[in-house]
Amino acid sequence: MRILVTGGAGFIGSHLCDYLLNKGHDVICVDNLFSGAKDNIRHLFGNPFFEFVRHDVIQPFFAEVDQIYHLACPASPIHYQYNPIKTIKTNVMGTINMLGLAKRIKARILLASTSEVYGDPHMHPQSETYWGNVNPIGIRSCYDEGKRVAETLMMDYHRQNNVDIRVVRIFNTFGPRMAINDGRVISNFIVQALNGDDITIFGEGTQTRSFCYVSDLIEGMVRMQENTEIIGPINLGNPVELTILELAKKILSITDTKSRIVFKALPQDDPTQRCPDITLAHKMLNWEPKVPLDEGLQRTIAYFRGKLAVEHRSDSAAKWTVSQLPIDSIT
Repeated sequence: MRILVTGGAGFIGSHLCDYLLNKGHDVICVDNLFSGAKDNIRHLFGNPFFEFVRHDVIQPFFAEVDQIYHLACPASPIHYQYNPIKTIKTNVMGTINMLGLAKRIKARILLASTSEVYGDPHMHPQSETYWGNVNPIGIRSCYDEGKRVAETLMMDYHRQNNVDIRVVRIFNTFGPRMAINDGRVISNFIVQALNGDDITIFGEGTQTRSFCYVSDLIEGMVRMQENTEIIGPINLGNPVELTILELAKKILSITDTKSRIVFKALPQDDPTQRCPDITLAHKMLNWEPKVPLDEGLQRTIAYFRGKLAVEHRSDSAAKWTVSQLPIDSIT
């Protein structure tokens, strides 16, 4: 098939492009590179079945494809709060544009929604029947409410125009190709530990999360796209829950660094608990995560070690070059 992946140069999107190409599909990757990076897909540039288009989904996009995976939107608070108006426009106008394309060419479209639609949940673990507890005027609402509207649009295009849709709600995911400045908890802790900096925990560290390795998530997304019995929404995530303090201690143990743990004020609307009920995914997709947290952390830490080593070499080379220049050439 010919498959369009919006946000395809991002952390999850680039792994999805790899997976689809390995299955023999043609892939068009669309990304405006706000939070994505060419480095994530550079290894694919010589592949004749891969095409990269730098494009913002807020503007209409036209292509003849069989399937659409709609992932385009910054997913980290540090990125989506940088320009909240642009974030909500990406979620709303970008989703309208992709649904319009799917309607015209009769392609199946999968929306990468998020566990953030549950907000700071009163139900635990969260099942797909829970409507959520979201602050519509808080600093996270550009993303939370944006994704909730995106789900509404998906369902309305399906009910009114018969568009073939799939909706997945993605819980915390981690793995190689996360950005160093991603701002999410696992990448933050790993980078801080490897640099010997303090590990920063917001709040007391008693808030809980669950973490799914990226290869498991991709498998679930593709199974959902290929499923003919359910349109969603369906939760994809790891039901093994731990506190943020436990995660910090685990990363410190694996990295074997002497970083200290320090505590700072909890940001507004930060959820106290987040853990998926994946009963539906197990029943309908025969899916559950396979990669244990420790194994996934080992792989991710190894990736960041290499990434940071390259950055440090680049910095050293730049300093060496400047120090060797004649004084008058510097001035």
